[in-house]
Amino acid sequence: MFTGIIEKTGIIRDIIKEGSNVIFKIESELGPELKIDQSLAHNGVCLTVTEIQGNISSVTAVDETLKKTNLGDLQVGDIINLERAMASSGRFDGHVVQGHVDQVGTCTKVQELEGSWLYDFEYDFDLHHNVLVEKGSITINGVSLTCFDCENGSFRVTIIPYTHEHTNFKTLKAGDNINLEFDIIGKYVQRLMASGYQDFIKKNM
Repeated sequence: MFTGIIEKTGIIRDIIKEGSNVIFKIESELGPELKIDQSLAHNGVCLTVTEIQGNISSVTAVDETLKKTNLGDLQVGDIINLERAMASSGRFDGHVVQGHVDQVGTCTKVQELEGSWLYDFEYDFDLHHNVLVEKGSITINGVSLTCFDCENGSFRVTIIPYTHEHTNFKTLKAGDNINLEFDIIGKYVQRLMASGYQDFIKKNM
């Protein structure tokens, strides 16, 4: 489990095709602290560390992951957001993030304001697990953020200078694809409502 608080960014140093899978070699300051078989979120996608060489760690993304996230768009030199799984003794600074991307959305506009940045996003409202609540939580490329101006298929977030500097939001531009993970609590409520659970409650109250 993750919290959406990015620890470090990494740089894609190599991309190796292996059948339908892709191996990413990523250089970051986290490299020496990682362990083989450790879970690490990459742009919000939970992947297993398979190799470590100094500051460079390797992970493998299967074809399904490449199709349903923006990892398939990555190129050598790109910056990626990294977060290790939450330690049991850690503080819960973001929100519950599983590292399971629900869908790929698109950045439609970036505006630089006085001391912050405003980002507009669009997504497919007709897909499942697309629950957004005004001033609720959303995970974008692994970053826990508060959304507003939520419509059916669009929303906005504001980025403060620290987040802009310490994540790959500083490289994000209109037209870029982004990984979206919607709030797990909202997804459970949506599933219960769709299954007729509210009718069960009414009958048994």
